[in-house]
Amino acid sequence: MASLIVAAAISLLGSETVAHGRRFVRSSSYDEPCKEMRLYLHDILYDYSNSTSNSTSAAVTKPTALSTAVSKSGYFFGRMVVFNDPMTEGRALPPSMEETAVRAQGLYFYDKKEDYSAWLAFSIVFNSTAHRGTLNLMGADPLAEKTRDISVVGGTGDFFMSRGVATLRTDAFEGFTYFRLQMDIKLYECYVV
Repeated sequence: MASLIVAAAISLLGSETVAHGRRFVRSSSYDEPCKEMRLYLHDILYDYSNSTSNSTSAAVTKPTALSTAVSKSGYFFGRMVVFNDPMTEGRALPPSMEETAVRAQGLYFYDKKEDYSAWLAFSIVFNSTAHRGTLNLMGADPLAEKTRDISVVGGTGDFFMSRGVATLRTDAFEGFTYFRLQMDIKLYECYVV
């Protein structure tokens, strides 16, 4: 009876691999990821003075009494922003914001009273002939640090069940309305066709 249960479990596991048409690859060393890429995230915050057609993010919370009492700038702590930002392989902002094949969609909120710091949760959505699917990222982003790491916690499509790390670096910053992040993404668990 026990051998029948083991055989059934192996059969189910095998059929799932066939159903997805992928095999699992785990990096043998954390020095050598199974996939790497560099992307640039372009965030243009709507602030009532810039064009709504160019804006890719918007604050969805008003300043709280605590934020105006303790934040250096008077309104960052507790502020939440949702975004649908274009991502590029190079630093240049794409000429048409809607035609990018890769987008970052999610939210961030400022979570520290004494200094700039944010917490991010977003999906990178790929829609091109090169890649289809999503990568899901989340984690703390202490903005005072030169580089920060956040976790790649999963994915779909070409990035099915991927895990890894994304190293963020602020590449450009123009006041409160525009920033560009360089993201070096290293995946250590990948499924391949």
